[in-house]
Amino acid sequence: MMQPLRWLVAVLLGGAVVAPAWADMPVHTLTFKSGGVLEPAVLQVQAGRFKIVLVNDSQEAVEFESLPLRKEKVLGPGVTSFVVLTVSRPGDYPFFDDFHPAAKGILRVRPAP
Repeated sequence: MMQPLRWLVAVLLGGAVVAPAWADMPVHTLTFKSGGVLEPAVLQVQAGRFKIVLVNDSQEAVEFESLPLRKEKVLGPGVTSFVVLTVSRPGDYPFFDDFHPAAKGILRVRPAP
């Protein structure tokens, strides 16, 4: 059975079912482990729009935060969520877990092909 919102969109667009805008973008995963460990510590992506799935594999709250990217997301113990970012400039963008000061990582953005 079609979800009500998808059904409404399909009706409004003349029967076409539209996938969410993020459905076709690259997806990367960042896992928060116990003790403030991030896997991977260096997350490599291509410039453009992409999704990072955030997995809290610990028994404590964690926070994905990046000041240069102006993005933050808090996850409770065992929670999985995501952020969608658009980064057009290649380079290294630091991120950290605000609840675990030693947990730091780098989002390494490579040029788009």
